[in-house]
Amino acid sequence: MKIFETERLLIKSLEATDQNNFIELLSDPRIITPIPQPKLLESQILERFHKNLNIKLSTLKNEKCVCGIFEKGNPEMIGLSLFLINDDNEKELGYRFRVNYWGKGYATETTKGMLNYYFNELNIDKVTADVNTENTASVKILNKFMKPVREFFNERDNCIDRRYEIEKNNWLERR
Repeated sequence: MKIFETERLLIKSLEATDQNNFIELLSDPRIITPIPQPKLLESQILERFHKNLNIKLSTLKNEKCVCGIFEKGNPEMIGLSLFLINDDNEKELGYRFRVNYWGKGYATETTKGMLNYYFNELNIDKVTADVNTENTASVKILNKFMKPVREFFNERDNCIDRRYEIEKNNWLERR
């Protein structure tokens, strides 16, 4: 099911055929190290995959959800669009891409699309994003759209995270 689309991308719910790319996105050290994310067992990855299969639109507003990112015209999943809830119970966005799709502007395009979706479709008042300060690519992207509000030590991931946020009225003024 389509969630939203951008100029080049389609964000939709996961389907059974996306399983191998999902496993790659949660296990490839080149992808998970910059986040950073602890290495998951394959059983944990599959549990997450099955939990997010065929999500409903109503779920996006109230629960953590993972959707697939696809290039228009390409049936192969290239990344994940993460609809999250942070430790302060605020809406949070996230994304990750398979290595072959880095450096093409897809994360910037996805971030913009997710903010539009959060504010215009889900009617959320504020969106946040947490990023490892050493993940310079994501820091650069988030600086384009959101303002940094604090840095903190993330015990789970053993890194310094920076929290970004943007409120709906600020987003709408930028448009």
